[in-house]
Amino acid sequence: MSAVSLFTFAHGKEHAACLAAVLSISLSEIGVHRFPDGESRVTAPGATATSIVYCPLDRPNEKLVELMFVSDALRRGGAGRLVLVAPYLCYMRQDKAFHEGEAVSQRAMSRFLSSCFDRIVTVDTHLHRVSRIDEVFPDIEAQNLTAADAIADFAKGRGLGADVLVVGPDDESIQWARRVGDALGAEAIAGRKTRHGDRKVEIEFPHGDVKGRTVLLLDDIVSSGGTVLMAISKLKEKGAASIHLAVTHALFDDVMEHRLRKEGAVSIWSTTSVPHPTNEISLAPLLANALRVEKVK
Repeated sequence: MSAVSLFTFAHGKEHAACLAAVLSISLSEIGVHRFPDGESRVTAPGATATSIVYCPLDRPNEKLVELMFVSDALRRGGAGRLVLVAPYLCYMRQDKAFHEGEAVSQRAMSRFLSSCFDRIVTVDTHLHRVSRIDEVFPDIEAQNLTAADAIADFAKGRGLGADVLVVGPDDESIQWARRVGDALGAEAIAGRKTRHGDRKVEIEFPHGDVKGRTVLLLDDIVSSGGTVLMAISKLKEKGAASIHLAVTHALFDDVMEHRLRKEGAVSIWSTTSVPHPTNEISLAPLLANALRVEKVK
């Protein structure tokens, strides 16, 4: 059996510790020293044959440089296989150039991470024209997990069941909403969204489905918050009795959290894909299930 160990940076240590506990493997913190000129020195002693690096890639730019360095350190330390666990994977949304001279961040990120790692495990990656993660990373192993079942299990634990209305904010979210709805034995619908720039959207929901209902509103990523803020407003306008918001990747700030609650979100639950004050839904069991194969390779 190959030796397997988990490595993480200080910013991911809490959630990485949960993952290491579920997998029953050791966890080591990657050392980072920042020099006055902004450069970093990265150390990762104790590399094993298979070394797993846990790094949520929110606010990614500095983290990406450090990932490059840690992959070098672990290879030099004897790691034959490097696995990146990035529950949130950055720069996936732009899969084409919209203006002359514009970089296609998804392709550039694919080349970079593929040069450092042998496998990538992520959760609910935000893809558009490219539908599968193996199309993004054709040269290495890649797996895009979904948090839908973890969200459904958490919702059940909070007393939400067949009587709840599961709502996605737009047409793209309906399959995800249906998966959560099926797990709860509940009805699922999606709004129709029209976007007018990065921060202005309009959303409409079917008539007659919302009034008097307890709603579980789902979204994969909440960053600026405009979409879910509008969705909550429209759901309240149509008579929703109460609204619970569940998010895979919570990238919004404290100001937006306050606005979401003020607008009518009774609860805000996010997964542990990135550290956030609203973290409630652990991804450790989901990630561990995908990573157990590494212990027998």
